Amino acid sequence: MRPGGSVPTAEPTVATAAGPAPAWQPPVGSAKPWRQSITLGVLALAGTAYTAAVDPNTSHAFPLCPLRYFTHMDCPLCGGLRSVHALTHGDLLAAVDHNILFVLTLPFLLLAYGLWLGRTLGLDWPAPKVSTRAMSIAVIALAAYGVARNLPIPGHDLLNSTSMLARNRP
Repeated sequence: MRPGGSVPTAEPTVATAAGPAPAWQPPVGSAKPWRQSITLGVLALAGTAYTAAVDPNTSHAFPLCPLRYFTHMDCPLCGGLRSVHALTHGDLLAAVDHNILFVLTLPFLLLAYGLWLGRTLGLDWPAPKVSTRAMSIAVIALAAYGVARNLPIPGHDLLNSTSMLARNRP
């Protein structure tokens, strides 16, 4: 503590010849850098375990998608929980049927998390770098997927989150 009872705070740093310094530095003795990545991983595993145990196809334990509830249209994320449930039970076909975009992006999300975790644990792993152009393409692809999965084209049911497998079973 400083004289007078005030708690020291992080002061903004000054730019050096090497370039601008960050505007804020965490106080000395602050939380370990790996705590956020570990916490996120534990929460993701807990959520995945819960989704594996409780079937989102039949349970009301999960919140409804507001867009689907009010408009009866699928957002780009609709079917994601059902995909997680199917993947945890080893049913890749059902996972793709619920949300193909989620299944296709999951390996990249896991890779990005693994790199982040490794870096926060002090490993000398490369930081994922995503260009502005790549982010723009990803946002446009997400929007296009959201539109395409709601088009009323016959035989176009693969992109809908409503399970084709459930409709085709006797």
